[in-house]
Amino acid sequence: MDVLKNLDWSPLYVSFKTGAAATFVCFFLGIFAAERVMRLPTGRRAFVDGILTMPLILPPTAAGFFLLLLFSRRRPLGSFLFQNFGIKVVQTWLGCIIAAGVIAFPLMYKNARAAFEQVDVNLIYAGRTLGMSEFQIFRKVVFPAARPGITSGTILTFARAMGEYGATSMLAGNIPGKTGTISQKIAMVIQDGDYHTAGIWVIIVLLTAFAAVFCMNLSAGKRTKNMKRW
Repeated sequence: MDVLKNLDWSPLYVSFKTGAAATFVCFFLGIFAAERVMRLPTGRRAFVDGILTMPLILPPTAAGFFLLLLFSRRRPLGSFLFQNFGIKVVQTWLGCIIAAGVIAFPLMYKNARAAFEQVDVNLIYAGRTLGMSEFQIFRKVVFPAARPGITSGTILTFARAMGEYGATSMLAGNIPGKTGTISQKIAMVIQDGDYHTAGIWVIIVLLTAFAAVFCMNLSAGKRTKNMKRW
């Protein structure tokens, strides 16, 4: 109990707000990308899908390296953002959001696309027959039908963004109370030989991951509640 009282809870706060912010961005970008990619011809669709899914395959440290090259103030984009807008990405919380968002984005995109592909095309044709615009069809027909899959993608995206370590460490660093996340805290206290504190943070991560999986399964259960059981 004394350890819990003296525990610095800032990594949990940083991880939670980073996960929430990254998920918010990935939610809209993932849905937009999934809807647009589905409209592309087969060859272009495979190419764009490969690019959007790449962060899911690459080691997080490799993705972090590319982000560091991209947003460093010694590079054109990083220099442009800082000189014209005063925006600094490296060693900032914004860097945490970008790194976590890039790594977690494929989960949102893939789940949204899979959900959209399972929507009955006859519902779309019916909407067009009724004179609905493509935006109305998407908002009133496609999105509600795909909501369970999108919900699962959102939950997985949040869990992945909250637990990101490699890319976040390289782009945002480990500044206590600012960019120091739970994953970074665990690595740091293990290096110091404080396995007791590391164990507490691991338990917190496990509980968070279980809650995410539980919510995802609960969402999937609602989708199949009317299906006949074996």
